[in-house]
Amino acid sequence: MTTVPDDDPIPRVPQKYLGNRGLILLIAVLSAFVPLSTDLYLPALPGMSDFFGVSADITNLTLILFFVFFSLGMLFWGPLSDKYGRRPILLAGLALYIAASAACTLSWDIWHLILFRILQAVGGSAASAVATAMVKDLYDGRRRESVLAIVQSMVVISPAVAPVIGAFMLPFTSWRGLFWMLALIGVVSMIGSILLTETIPSRYTGTMIQSVRRLGTVLKNPGFTSLLIVFSLVSVASLAFIADSSYIYEDVFGLSEQWFSYYFAINAIAMISGPLLYLRLSRSFGRRSIILSCFIVMLAGGALICLFGGKGPLIFTLTLFPASLMGSCVRSPGAFLMLEQQREDTGSASALINCFGLVFGSAGILLASLDADNLILILGAIYVSTGLVCLLGWLLIGRLSLAREVPDRETGDR
Repeated sequence: MTTVPDDDPIPRVPQKYLGNRGLILLIAVLSAFVPLSTDLYLPALPGMSDFFGVSADITNLTLILFFVFFSLGMLFWGPLSDKYGRRPILLAGLALYIAASAACTLSWDIWHLILFRILQAVGGSAASAVATAMVKDLYDGRRRESVLAIVQSMVVISPAVAPVIGAFMLPFTSWRGLFWMLALIGVVSMIGSILLTETIPSRYTGTMIQSVRRLGTVLKNPGFTSLLIVFSLVSVASLAFIADSSYIYEDVFGLSEQWFSYYFAINAIAMISGPLLYLRLSRSFGRRSIILSCFIVMLAGGALICLFGGKGPLIFTLTLFPASLMGSCVRSPGAFLMLEQQREDTGSASALINCFGLVFGSAGILLASLDADNLILILGAIYVSTGLVCLLGWLLIGRLSLAREVPDRETGDR
C-alpha cells in the first residue's frame, strides 16, 4: 500500500470543490474562531472601556463570557454533529455567528455588546466543535498527527495577525469596524462550509437527547479524561497572557496600540513555531519525552517572567518566548493522544477537548486579573504553576498507565 507523505496527507473523503489544501485551510480557520474573535479587538479594549465609561473588569466580560458560552456551545454542537453530520451543524452555527457579529457593531452600551458577544460565542462554537472532529473523520495515525500540527501552526498565526490588523484599523475606524471584520470572516467560512463535502463516516442513530448524553460516556473513559485535564491546563497560562497582554504592554510599559501589536506578534511567532517544532522533534525523539520537556520549559519560563519580566517590554517578551513556544508545541500531540483514546463519539470528544481548554483558559483570565498592580508577576506565577501541575499529571498518567499507548512511528496506512 502506498504511503502518503506526512506533509501532504490525503483525506479519507475526497473534496471535489475544496481540494486537500483547501480542506486543511478551512479546518484551520474553523479551529481559529476563538483567537480570531478575541485577538482582533484586543488593542481596542482599553479604548472601549473609555468609550462606554466602564472599568476594565466590565469590559473584560466581553472576553470572559465569550469563552464561557463558547465552551457551553461546543457541548451542544459537538454531539449533534455526530447525529446530523458536520456540514449542517457548521452552516447553522456560522449563520448565528455572522448575525451576532453584525449586531455587535450596533451595540449602544456595554451590556448590549456583552449579550451579542454571547450569541456570537454560541454560533462560533459550532466551528471549533466540528473542526477537530473532521480531522479524525478524514485522517489516520501519523497523518492525523501531521494535520493537527499543520492546523495548529496555521491557527496560531491568527494571534500574530489579528492584533496587528486591529491596531492598524483603529486609526481609520472604531471598535465597531473590528466586529464588521469578524462578520466578514464568518461569511468567508460559510462559503467554505457550503463547498465542503460531508466528512462523517457514520452517524449516531439515537435521539438528540441521547446524543448529548454521549458526552458522559466519553468522560467515563479514564485515558481520555486524564489526558483531557492535563492538556487543558495549558490554556490557563496562554489565555491569561492573551487577556492581560494589552494592559501589560499599554498600561504597564506605556506603549501605543501599534507597538503593542508588534511585541504581541513576537510571542505569536513562538506559538506559530511550536507545532512545527514538534513535527521536527518527533522525527528523532519519542512523543512522551517531548511532552515532558515542554512542561519543564513552561515551568522554567514562568520563573524567568517572575524574575526579569518587569524590566522592560523587550525583556518581558523574550522571557515569555520559551514558555509560549513549548505551550504551543505540546498542543498537537496532546490533541492526537486524546482523539486516539476514543474509538467513536468523535464529535463529543472534540467538543470536550475544545470546551475544557476554554473553561480552564477562562479560569486563567480570572486569575490573571486578581491583582492589576502586579500583572507580570501574576502571569509568571501562572506559568510556573501550570507547568508544574501538568508535569506531575503527565508523570502520574504514565506511572498508572491510564492512557492507551500510541506508537511514535505510526504511519496511518489504510
